[in-house]
Amino acid sequence: MSYIMVDIEADGPIPGDYSMICFGAIVVEPSLSKTFYGQLKPISEKWIPDALAVSGFSREETLAFGDPQIVMRNFAAWVKTETVGRPMFIADNNGFDWGFINWYFHHFTGGNPFGHSSANLGSLYKGVVRNMFKSFKHLRQTRHTHNPVDDARGNAEALLTIKAEYDLKISLE
Repeated sequence: MSYIMVDIEADGPIPGDYSMICFGAIVVEPSLSKTFYGQLKPISEKWIPDALAVSGFSREETLAFGDPQIVMRNFAAWVKTETVGRPMFIADNNGFDWGFINWYFHHFTGGNPFGHSSANLGSLYKGVVRNMFKSFKHLRQTRHTHNPVDDARGNAEALLTIKAEYDLKISLE
């Protein structure tokens, strides 16, 4: 099984009504060399300026981004090429990130290569350290910049550290 750490940026709180602007993914393995980055043209006229500002892009810039159907097909092909066995989606905030990725996959490609499951890095860490008040974020090496590849990389680094420091039983092929 391959774990794919994903981070997304959006211009609002929910998929469909609002748009996923960009996302990054990285295969969680020691080299952290297998990455994907997608920028997607908005699918809705609705957007929240403060939400979009997090991404660092203007509305005008996003209107020139790629066709969501093509970007999602390319991402599905990348997932298939870069993973061994069943891919597992994992994110810092999988409730948000998974919602957008899952919706976009189903809407634009007819299916999700991750299936119906995802994992939450924060919850995993809380379980490993047996404390619901602890955060894994101090384990990131790459600065959290809201560039989704940087953020996915930092989260992948944290997962690798959790595996090493806490002897987490996880297969990262």
